[in-house]
Amino acid sequence: MLSSLSIQNYALINQLSIDFTNGLSIITGETGAGKSILLGALGLVLGNRADTSTLKDPSKKCVVEVAFSINSYHLESFFETVDIDYEPETIIRREISPSGKSRAFINDTPVTLSVLNALKVKLVDIHSQHQTLQLSDADFQFQILDALAKNSQKIASYQRGLKQFTIFRKELHDLEATQREANQQYDYNLHLFNELLEANLITNEQVDLEEKIEKLTNVEEIKLNLSEALQTSVNEDMGAQSLLHSLENSLQKIAPFSKEYEALASRISSIKIELDDIVTELESATEYIESNPNELEVLNDRLQLIYNLQKKHYVNSIEELLGIQNNLSEKVGQVENAETLIAQKQRQIDEVAKKLDEVAVMISTARGEVIPKLQKELAFLLSELGMPNAQFSIQVHTADTYYSNGKDQIEFLFSANKGGNFGALKKVASGGELSRIMLAIKKVLSENTQLPTIIFDEIDTGVSGEVSNKIAAIMQQMSTQMQVITITHLPQIAAKGNQHYKVFKEEINNVTTTSLKQLSEDERIVEIAEMLSGKNISDSAMTHAKELLN
Repeated sequence: MLSSLSIQNYALINQLSIDFTNGLSIITGETGAGKSILLGALGLVLGNRADTSTLKDPSKKCVVEVAFSINSYHLESFFETVDIDYEPETIIRREISPSGKSRAFINDTPVTLSVLNALKVKLVDIHSQHQTLQLSDADFQFQILDALAKNSQKIASYQRGLKQFTIFRKELHDLEATQREANQQYDYNLHLFNELLEANLITNEQVDLEEKIEKLTNVEEIKLNLSEALQTSVNEDMGAQSLLHSLENSLQKIAPFSKEYEALASRISSIKIELDDIVTELESATEYIESNPNELEVLNDRLQLIYNLQKKHYVNSIEELLGIQNNLSEKVGQVENAETLIAQKQRQIDEVAKKLDEVAVMISTARGEVIPKLQKELAFLLSELGMPNAQFSIQVHTADTYYSNGKDQIEFLFSANKGGNFGALKKVASGGELSRIMLAIKKVLSENTQLPTIIFDEIDTGVSGEVSNKIAAIMQQMSTQMQVITITHLPQIAAKGNQHYKVFKEEINNVTTTSLKQLSEDERIVEIAEMLSGKNISDSAMTHAKELLN
């Protein structure tokens, strides 16, 4: 429910604050007094685009603030989704600076205009004459039908399934696209994979090969130096072993005289043992080192194969080649297994589609069952509104396409005259008829779903007499279910309000300003009498005004 509206420095308004209550609120005023300014300010705070030309004083900022009581609107999840603190009394504020910069806040949290617009549709429905074009929109027509059919839960279930269906369809499309691309590369990838597989690459093999080749390539030099090293070690006269043996004997003789000598003798003994081990390994190495041209050729061929593969794949190690081999294996396997994966995904799609079809049939059946009731109710309401021969022909046809709310297509046809042909609303109904049709539909919706605050902007244009009384009665009935605010020029409607506000212009210091005030009972009598007879209020007009209010 709209609780309050505060406007500063907007159009012809210096400052204005107004509180609203439940029920039916009436706004009246002379043509040009500024009733549209109120709607403009409300639209601004709820997300319409800003313009500095709307600033009354270009040197000051414009601030519009509105409060909504939303305790019964079940909007907690929306506030959680947009990461805004939920407050039962939610305050929305919009500021326009003289530079044209715009800022918007919900409960003091800065928000974007897209968030404001998303919240607006949940809080208020502003109906103006141009909104009657919505009557020809299929989504709006289904909204009416589904409200009566109590289809909200079924449609929610359908939409969850449709989301899954859409995801699976995309996954299938991606699989098929990947398969087509992979098929084009399959033969080449398979060749590359088999080439690497046949190479039987082993981690760290390249280092071992390079070491063995280096050894076999320099075998003669290695043999020569091994022999010289062995000879230097084992020569009987001047060899390292002989010299260390003599040194060990000398130190062993003096070791008992001092710990210092004993330590030296021990260290020499350790060196002698290490040298003996080295000599043993030199003897073994000398024995087994030999030239082997055949092995060298085999090793060189193997290393060259590795180099060629690395050059071909633009890498520098066997580990990288093995990574490429694994990747190629996946690509080849993907093509070879694609048919299985695609078939599995198609089965998932078929299962979801089957469930979607079942829910869509339930939705369609429920719609068909309430069509006669809706046609009858709308015809009755329009008869009350001065269109006694108005009739609707609502037809629902099931299609093969999955739409956002089922698989149905709708035809919402209208005839205003007895025996007349049915046609599309926008083609066969006049502006005044469309306004009354919209009012009848909003009445039906208010009884079957929870609508937000609704604001009627002169929906009564072009009617008078008894029809205006019926319009007033319908609005009054709607206001028992929801908050209704109507801008009207008809005294019959103005008299039905629970509260009455007047928009008026006044000149202050030669500057025109729009103001608004809530009328007392006596002021309402005068206002309605003026609506009946003009500025020169007659006694009969005053009497008639009192009768209307009573």
